[in-house]
Amino acid sequence: MSVLDKQGAAASEQTDPASASDDAGGPDGSKAPAEPRRAGRRGLPLLLNTVSVTLGITLWWALAAAGFKLPTPPEVVSRAGTLIENGTLGEDVVASLTRVLIGFALGTAAAVPVGFLMGWYGVARGLMEPWIQFFRTVPPLAIIPLAVVVMGIDETPKIFVIFLAAFLACVISTFQGVVNVDRTLIDAARVLGAKDAAIFARVVVPASTPFILVGMRVGLGSAWATLVAAELIAAQQGLGYRMQSAQLYYDLPTIFVGLISIGILGLLMDRILLLAERKLTGWQERR
Repeated sequence: MSVLDKQGAAASEQTDPASASDDAGGPDGSKAPAEPRRAGRRGLPLLLNTVSVTLGITLWWALAAAGFKLPTPPEVVSRAGTLIENGTLGEDVVASLTRVLIGFALGTAAAVPVGFLMGWYGVARGLMEPWIQFFRTVPPLAIIPLAVVVMGIDETPKIFVIFLAAFLACVISTFQGVVNVDRTLIDAARVLGAKDAAIFARVVVPASTPFILVGMRVGLGSAWATLVAAELIAAQQGLGYRMQSAQLYYDLPTIFVGLISIGILGLLMDRILLLAERKLTGWQERR
């Protein structure tokens, strides 16, 4: 061992009392209570969410009591109970959720490979990008008349417009994820001898995953936003259909039940995607 190595080894064996005290957590060697602090930080968002929901319901109740044309929360709860008892709400939720899940799943499944192709191959980008940008300027709701004429009035046109909304939101995010991959990572992989397939699988896909998941969350919101209009296409069940029927009779409690149901379902699905994002991108630094 050289002199420098011996000096370095001797220095490494010496410990700073202050740092040792920090590691031990105190003179008695006990650890600092870090876990309760983490638990407190995790519980704070839940507390804030509860306070926010409570304030929102209070404001809603106050506006209804002040004379605005709004049903009170008890009226909405009562109507929801009636719709649950006669099975109407359950059937509508199943119908709407099925349409959204099918359209969203198909849209995402198509958007991810198309986004990868556009971002990885210049030829594919040149061929596909004009059409993607063209349809992005056309609202999916404007496609409904064409979908009815071409596809009929069964489930196909409803699912198609939801698919289109999810696809257009997710494909751009996936494309941006691919083109924003750090070029240094790709060059380093090539220097180490990695082929294009390995670079794509081990560098591009992991680096693009956060963008894909954000695009999926945006696409999910677009799918739910399109649902109500999609269910205008000769639907006999669904939350959007029920709200449109209630509009004819000025049935505000039923409309509110539909709105709240859509909001709760969309929120739950978004939280599932957010959980998947945290699991799949644990390496990403967060604030």
